[in-house]
Amino acid sequence: MKISFKYSVLIAGFLGILGTGCKKTLDINQSPNVPGLDQGTPQLVFPAAVMGTVARVGGDLAILGAIWGQYGTQSALSSQYRQMDSYNVDGSQLNGVYSGLFASGLKNYQFVMDRAEATGDWNYFLMGTVMKAYTTQVLADLYDQIPFSEALQGADNLNPSFDDGYSIYQTLLDEIDDALSKDFDASTNTPPSLIGNTDLIFQGNMDRWVQFANTLKLKMYLRMVNSHPTEAQAGIEDLYNSGAQFLNVSAGVSGFTNEPGRDNPMYEQNIRQLNTPDNIRASRTLVSFLEDNVDTTRMVYFFGSKNPGSIHQGDFLSTDPSYGSAARLVQRPTDPVMFISEAESYFMQAEARERYFAGAGAKDLYDQGVATSFVNMGGTATQAAMYTGPGGAYEYPLGGSLQDKIEAIITQKWIALGYGVHYIEAFFEKNRTGFPRTSPVYSDNAAYVPGQWVVSNNSVLPAGQMPRRLVFPDAETTRNANAPAVVPITTPVWWAL
Repeated sequence: MKISFKYSVLIAGFLGILGTGCKKTLDINQSPNVPGLDQGTPQLVFPAAVMGTVARVGGDLAILGAIWGQYGTQSALSSQYRQMDSYNVDGSQLNGVYSGLFASGLKNYQFVMDRAEATGDWNYFLMGTVMKAYTTQVLADLYDQIPFSEALQGADNLNPSFDDGYSIYQTLLDEIDDALSKDFDASTNTPPSLIGNTDLIFQGNMDRWVQFANTLKLKMYLRMVNSHPTEAQAGIEDLYNSGAQFLNVSAGVSGFTNEPGRDNPMYEQNIRQLNTPDNIRASRTLVSFLEDNVDTTRMVYFFGSKNPGSIHQGDFLSTDPSYGSAARLVQRPTDPVMFISEAESYFMQAEARERYFAGAGAKDLYDQGVATSFVNMGGTATQAAMYTGPGGAYEYPLGGSLQDKIEAIITQKWIALGYGVHYIEAFFEKNRTGFPRTSPVYSDNAAYVPGQWVVSNNSVLPAGQMPRRLVFPDAETTRNANAPAVVPITTPVWWAL
């Protein structure tokens, strides 16, 4: 399937005006390339909305996640991401993430849901609901509070109040349950065969959409294990007791090509638009872990070499001569953008099995997650089995404590999230679980444990601290009278440790 990234984002930008409250005016010279609001349909708007989410999650947030997830670090020979790598990120930066996910994503998903509900088209209603929930969760996990219950009203409410993340999660879970309860055999549904390529994720396979919905619910309940453990357990047990099926394929968008504006958005932003591949180099954090475990298959996927040079995280002011030859973090114009990958689904299921079902099936799911990661990164399941088998570097710690098992799961999830430029999820998981662990020493110290995260060498934060959220964007705080006071970047969001 070919995807025109540029065209989709253009549509998303136009359709982002939906819900602004503007009055329609008569224009006999209206361009046929700019359809009026009355011509909007779920078939037209849904793919544009998906690409609006893709552009930010697979672009700006992939770059942020690659650095804050310690896959890569700022090159010592350039300066593009020095502020990001030193945690010097304030409300003046990344405004496009916030406004883009609202305007090109959430407004359009709500339009799809409203139109689909009005006509009883429960297929598109489920699709819109799931993608709205996914996109909203990303925003809530980044900022902790966002406009939600009063959002998307346009000129009818220019100062929407902010809702707390937990309340948002509760509403999203209710909305997903409502969408799953609809009649998917109703004659008013658009048949899956006619949905086709307007569904860039599953091409109209509604069984996959149900699995995506269930897996997203599982992810949200796992986010609650620290702050609302009783609710997390009840929600996950209900999923399993109801026979919920989870993803055994990836939920994401592929089909990008090596053409300007039609390529992977991280590649487009970081390499094509900046006209250099040199800004993000290999982080010693990830390289040391893969080296220590002789994981050459995934080393090559990330860095193009079995023996890559690397830079200690955030050490971009160093004059170390070896830094000039440090490997680049490999980015490909055809890389997909994942929302939830197959490997990620297996790791979530393994964690749930350990937490609430005495570990039944957890090892097999963990092994599947590692195997899928190897396959996604150019290896084979047979290679993965050598690592997860008896005595292997990634053998599951069956005799260990619950924390030992969670650490193994999340560490492998960290590696697997490199597929589909889903780097930002590693940042979230570190804040939720504490894994990979934070090293008490910098990575140039002989006592450093390979793979443990380190505080950036040029951090602007108080000693020992790392980012835990994004600061509310200036675009919101300067225009919305109901915006909360700015919260420091070091303050955990509601579900974090």
